[in-house]
Amino acid sequence: ALDTMIIMGFEAEAARTKKYILDNLSFDKDIYVQNFEITIRLLGGLLSAYQLTGDRRLLSLAEDLGNRLLPVFNSPTGLPYRYVNLRTGKTRGEVTNPAETGTLLIEFGTLSKLTRKPIFYEKAKRALVETYLRRSPLGLVGTKVNVETGKWTNTDSHISAEIDSYYEYLLKCWLLFNDQDCKKMWQESIRAVNQHLADNRKGSPRELWYGHSDMNTGKRTATMYGALDAFFPAVLALSGDLDRAARLQTSSFTMWNKHGIEPEEFDYTKMEVVSAGYPLRPEIVESAYYLYHYTKDPRYLRMGESLFRDFVKHCRTDEGYAALKSVVTKEKADS
Repeated sequence: ALDTMIIMGFEAEAARTKKYILDNLSFDKDIYVQNFEITIRLLGGLLSAYQLTGDRRLLSLAEDLGNRLLPVFNSPTGLPYRYVNLRTGKTRGEVTNPAETGTLLIEFGTLSKLTRKPIFYEKAKRALVETYLRRSPLGLVGTKVNVETGKWTNTDSHISAEIDSYYEYLLKCWLLFNDQDCKKMWQESIRAVNQHLADNRKGSPRELWYGHSDMNTGKRTATMYGALDAFFPAVLALSGDLDRAARLQTSSFTMWNKHGIEPEEFDYTKMEVVSAGYPLRPEIVESAYYLYHYTKDPRYLRMGESLFRDFVKHCRTDEGYAALKSVVTKEKADS
């Protein structure tokens, strides 16, 4: 949260929070952490905070964490294990997914640039490349892969949980680092995604969804879209494909408006909720922001206002904002 406080001008809170982090944060702990989650949240947070403040103690913490995470890459394939012990360096979790193997290079690459130590970039980039090299002849990746054998254990392909941010990072690592390998991998991958996962609904040329297909055959396996898939319009917009981005954002908003707030999973052929929970996902909001940024179309501002009003209406409590057990009944979770 520290970088957010700094960007929003909450100077007293930012100063207090930075002091708290520097006084208390230590990674010398005998615990297993999930490499992907700790990379995007803690490592990313420390790097952003360092870039915004210039306080080298934050960079030192980031480098210490980066070094403690490096053992995850010591697999026969270079694909990272899911968990590592921060003190002992022991790893576990050999079955992982493209999101966890391919969503590391922005943070590890930035750590490399700031510390001038190439090992972080090299390890994370190899993991991204090894994931890409295991794509099917159609150009798709599956949901689960074994880091020791390099074999897929689940061949379902989609843009949802366990794959989603793999695509996001291919694009962003090309743009952030001007990495031409990432550019090539993004261009090949988005072609396959648009060909085999995109679902233009019959009878509505403007309607667009992305569903599930088998990575090897391209056969449609599910007509499912959800709160996590709603990140994709932002990625399409960032890549310059504003037409698809706008159409898909319309679909995401349709899913949201079905019950006044989006479900975790939605069957877009039946227009029915499949998984009714709402754990406060931000993806659809970010996509609305990206589309407004690139088009300046005021309907995306109105969409953002609508998302915010619904969120406050259904999730606000005296203590904070609650997740919903069900977007249909609007029952809150103690979470």
